[in-house]
Amino acid sequence: MNKTIRRSSVFCLLLVLALLVRASWVQAYQARALADDDHNRRKTIAQYAQPLGDIIVAGGPVTGSKRTVGSDLAYKRTYTQGALYSAVTGYSSQAYGATQLEGIYGPVLDGSDDRLKNPLAALTGTQTPPGDVLTTIDPDVQKAAYEALGDDKGAAVAIDPRTGQILGMVSTPSYDPSSISGTTDGDAWKKLLDDEDKPMVNRALRQPLAPGSTFKLVVAAAALEDGLYGSVDERTDSPNPYPLPGSSRNLENESASAPCENATLRTALQYSCNNVFGKAAVDLGQDKVRAMAEKFGFNADKLDVPVRASASVYPTGMDRAQTALSGIGQFEVTATPLQIAMVSAALANGGELAAPHMVSKVTDADGNTVQDFADGDTKRVVSASTAEQLRSAMVTVVEKGTGSNARIAGAEVGGKTGTAQNGVGNSSTPYAWFTAYAKDRSGGGEVAVAVVVEDSGAARSEVSGNGLAAPIAQKMMKAALAR
Repeated sequence: MNKTIRRSSVFCLLLVLALLVRASWVQAYQARALADDDHNRRKTIAQYAQPLGDIIVAGGPVTGSKRTVGSDLAYKRTYTQGALYSAVTGYSSQAYGATQLEGIYGPVLDGSDDRLKNPLAALTGTQTPPGDVLTTIDPDVQKAAYEALGDDKGAAVAIDPRTGQILGMVSTPSYDPSSISGTTDGDAWKKLLDDEDKPMVNRALRQPLAPGSTFKLVVAAAALEDGLYGSVDERTDSPNPYPLPGSSRNLENESASAPCENATLRTALQYSCNNVFGKAAVDLGQDKVRAMAEKFGFNADKLDVPVRASASVYPTGMDRAQTALSGIGQFEVTATPLQIAMVSAALANGGELAAPHMVSKVTDADGNTVQDFADGDTKRVVSASTAEQLRSAMVTVVEKGTGSNARIAGAEVGGKTGTAQNGVGNSSTPYAWFTAYAKDRSGGGEVAVAVVVEDSGAARSEVSGNGLAAPIAQKMMKAALAR
């Protein structure tokens, strides 16, 4: 063999070896990455090759699957009462992906999760029957919130204070996820994206707003825990109006006739006295108020229920005037309805906050538990004494103060209203807030709720927490106590 042929043979052999090495690398190391790539059509075909598993509410599915015609994607997602449960389920779309529980538990619901596979299926890569996701949602609480919110733009959350189970979570305006579950729903998708009311935003978890006077519960808790005041019935040192430190402005109260000068914390909550809580925040200092807010869940790096909620924020670097405004839930303080419901839940539960969650378990196709979420994972936020005093003051708010629309016959109900400024110079419609807890006096159920109405179409002068948000909360609490 001459030299040229020998060199050519060696070169060809090296090329063959390089191809073998590359093929082995792709098959052994890159197969999983290629299979999981979002641009791999085969992944989507496999995902929708069989009916999806279901999201379950009170033992019944609120999702389903429908056989398609003329598509290589055999099934598409359907929803039962889709608009009612969209804030819980999210959507699963052949064209636009998946969100919320549909997205988080996608591998369980399409059968690709390794935890569903038996050893043979795991070895051969055989498709496994899908599993289900069981939620903590109570359909009566969910329906009560959805119907009460109606055409209003807003959100509502209900929690069992003892367990952390989320019993209801609604965001309005809503949408039907079935309308965007296929591959030919571009017009419906664009309409939802262009809607200025943003129906696909989960306002209960993902839209922090100024909480207004509902935040006064956090400041009151800080004042009692720090010893600034010995009880909710001790007179405070609170001039009315309160001159904002370092400013020429005064912190006024909504009602000039309210008995807010040097009022007790109970009276200050009853009449929602800005001067008392603005001054208390300054006297405590922003660091102590922030520390208390963070115990309730503000400024958390992540809050997964298991859908991740946006962070509720108590700011840093404020001057004393800004600290005073933060004490009434203004300046740069923001909170989600979930976060405000957590405040009431902790106070209702003796000062202990049970971790909020809306999934109880994940099961395989045979109903065997794949993942379980225990109730009652709690942490101490405030002392039992502080919680008891604040509950008593919240009851006064409902029985004698600004929260009268939340009363329920035969139940102990305590609450706090809030009307938060919105826009530069309060130029936009204020937000109406209400948070509360309710306990059946016969020793039965308990619930904590938070409601925000961003816009109800009401005249600006008619916007109030008691007028707009409290009736919604009352309906949710009644449904929860009837469980």
